[in-house]
Amino acid sequence: MDPEQKTEPQLAEANIPSPPTERRSWLLAGGLALIGAAALAAALLFGASSDSSQRTPPPIVAVATTPTPSTTSVGGAQGSPTPGSSTTPAPSARSTGTSRTGRSHGAIVAHPSAKQQYLDASRFIDQTQTHITTRWMEGFYPIYATAQRTFGVNWLLIASIHRQESAFSTASDTYTGLNFAGCCGGPMQFNVTNGPVPTWRLVSNSFRYGRRPASYDHPTAKHPSIYDDFDSIMAGAHLLSADGATYRLDVGAWNAAYDYYGHDATGVTYADQVLARAIGWSQHGFCINCGTDTALVEAIHAAYGAPVLAALTTARAARARR
Repeated sequence: MDPEQKTEPQLAEANIPSPPTERRSWLLAGGLALIGAAALAAALLFGASSDSSQRTPPPIVAVATTPTPSTTSVGGAQGSPTPGSSTTPAPSARSTGTSRTGRSHGAIVAHPSAKQQYLDASRFIDQTQTHITTRWMEGFYPIYATAQRTFGVNWLLIASIHRQESAFSTASDTYTGLNFAGCCGGPMQFNVTNGPVPTWRLVSNSFRYGRRPASYDHPTAKHPSIYDDFDSIMAGAHLLSADGATYRLDVGAWNAAYDYYGHDATGVTYADQVLARAIGWSQHGFCINCGTDTALVEAIHAAYGAPVLAALTTARAARARR
C-alpha cells in the first residue's frame, strides 16, 4: 500500500482534540479591558482633582487692612519689636548696612552706586509689568503653600517678593549667573558672595523642612540650589520668618521686606511696593499680571516707609557733617 494512503486514514482516525473556543479568551480580554478602563478613569478623575487643587492659588489666610499713619506705631517700623517679630533678624538677602536693631550686616552689593540703585528701582517697576501666563504660575502654587505652612509666613508676601525679584522667575537671568551687581541669583535673588557666611548658605537647607512637590517647572539635579524654585522660595520664606514676618501683612511684614532687600532708600521703596502688592492681593484676590495700586503704595509708605526714610536721611546728613 502506498504509504501516503496508509497515513491518511490514520490521520483521519487519530484522536486529535478540537481547537479551543475563543469565547473564553474574548471574555477574559474584555474583562481586563473594562478593569483597565475603570482604573484609567479613576486615575484621571482623582489625578485631575489633585492637579486642579495645585493649579489654583492657595487660599488667602487673612484680608489685610490698608494702614494709616495715625494707627501705625512709627517705632515699630524703625525697629521696636512687633508681635511675632524677631529682635535679631537674619542678614538681609541682598543689601548692605545696619539693621533696624543695630546689627551690622555684611556687605552684599558693596555700596551700590546711585546709578545701580536707579537701575534696581527701575527693574522693580519693569518686572511687575511682565505678562506671565497662568500655566507658568501653576508650578509655584504648591511651593507657596508649602512655604507658608512650614515657616508661618503669608504666601502673598512670599509671592510678592518672588515677583519683585525675578518677575515670577521669568527674568532672563533667573536660572543662570548672577545679577547686575554680581552678587545674587535665582528666583529669589539670594546673595552668594557676601560674608563671612553668605546669606544663601545661612538658609540654603530650608527645603529640608517641607515636602517637595512632585513636579514643578525648574527642579535641579542637586540640592540646595539657588536656581531650584523650591529650594529658593523655601529659603526666602525662612529668611522672612527670621526677620519677623508672620501671616499678618502689617509692619512686621514691611520690616521683613526691608530687611530682605537692605537698608537704604531703595530698600524702603522695595518694601513699600512688596507689601502694597501683597495687601492688594489679600483684598482683591491674587492676580498675576495686575499692577500695584499707587494709592496703596503711598499709604504703605506714609505708614511704614516714610519714618524709616526720614531716619536714613537724618543719619546721612549727620555723616556728612562729620
